[in-house]
Amino acid sequence: MKAILPLIFLMIFVFICCTNSGKTNVNKSEFDVEVVNSDTLVYPGIYQTELYLNLISDLKIGVVTNQTGIVNNVHLVDTLISLQMNVVKVFCPEHGFRGTADAGQVIDSETDDKTGLPLISLYGKNKKPTPEQLADIDIVVFDLQDVGVRFYTYISTLHYVMEACAESNIPVIVLDRPNPNAHYIDGAILDTANYRSFIGMHPVPVVYGMTIGEYAQMINGEKWLRNGIKCNLTVIPCKNYNHKSKYSLPVKPSPNLPNDRAIELYPTLCIFEATTLSVGRGTDKQFQILGHPSLNVVDQASFTFTPMPNDGAKDPVLKGQLCYGFDLSENSSIFKWENDKLNLSLIIQVYKLFPKNEVFFKKTNSIELLSGYADFRKQIESGVSEEEIRNGWSEGLEKFKAIRLKYLIYE
Repeated sequence: MKAILPLIFLMIFVFICCTNSGKTNVNKSEFDVEVVNSDTLVYPGIYQTELYLNLISDLKIGVVTNQTGIVNNVHLVDTLISLQMNVVKVFCPEHGFRGTADAGQVIDSETDDKTGLPLISLYGKNKKPTPEQLADIDIVVFDLQDVGVRFYTYISTLHYVMEACAESNIPVIVLDRPNPNAHYIDGAILDTANYRSFIGMHPVPVVYGMTIGEYAQMINGEKWLRNGIKCNLTVIPCKNYNHKSKYSLPVKPSPNLPNDRAIELYPTLCIFEATTLSVGRGTDKQFQILGHPSLNVVDQASFTFTPMPNDGAKDPVLKGQLCYGFDLSENSSIFKWENDKLNLSLIIQVYKLFPKNEVFFKKTNSIELLSGYADFRKQIESGVSEEEIRNGWSEGLEKFKAIRLKYLIYE
């Protein structure tokens, strides 16, 4: 009987997916539901039920997930419960289980209305599961849609989950998902001695070119967990995927990344969050526009917008102020956008356009935390060229690329 359980579960799973396939995808206008790469569908690890259902059957399961943990509009938690798996608890990252909380918002633990399961927030003061929270769990299933950027906090949540589980001798299964920014590697390697934080915990570049499953293997292999402890880790791979695959996310990975273009621009535009400019939070073009009330000093800055409170940005930067700037939601002649590198020329040019009698970089260390090193602020302010800045990254990037190769699952 045990031998045929995975097959039975798979048949039930396919039936659930098929019966829900006719439902309307609320994000279909923003993301394609399915992605075709050379006439072959790309399937995240969650689809590979035959590889993990037998690993969790008859065990008490903790799930780390949010609104991205779905297959054909069915949530992982609902699917596992439908398959009579014993899910006892759900852990939620930044933005919460349903993914509607503001960036940085403290989320209280609560109960899921649909399932009655306890929801444990892994944000705020409780970033790492406690031994007490793990006491009634035999195994943890981790399924979060990452975007492949160092300061996107889901990989920090991954680190703390792996560390806590390793300390409590609890295995972790990562259901891998494609990385929409996996096709390139760029940025300075984080100076972890001085700028380690929840928005950057490991010595990796801004864009690291790995799926979250590959990244989990690197955390383990490089002994980045406390005291060099190793997690009992299983990665369920994506199917028909490689690092060049075009992948369009079926749901928003977080409230302020509403579409593919925002995800593409995010690695560069998030660096502007260390400045006094708006990157579109509080609009319908989050991480696709850039502006400030004082950028009307040049003819180029003809695009205007006014940030106002909305889902995911209850108190946006420059709320209620008319901002002049740039619409990057589509490629334009103003700023050429290359999708295989950070757009340093945008940062350099916008700094030059900004009034010198006003504050550009915030008077905190946020630019150092995001860029990863101490000199980036000085380089921009002193007019260092893009080529010179990149030359400073090159040695670290080459070393990282060699380390990365050890943990790749896909070509």
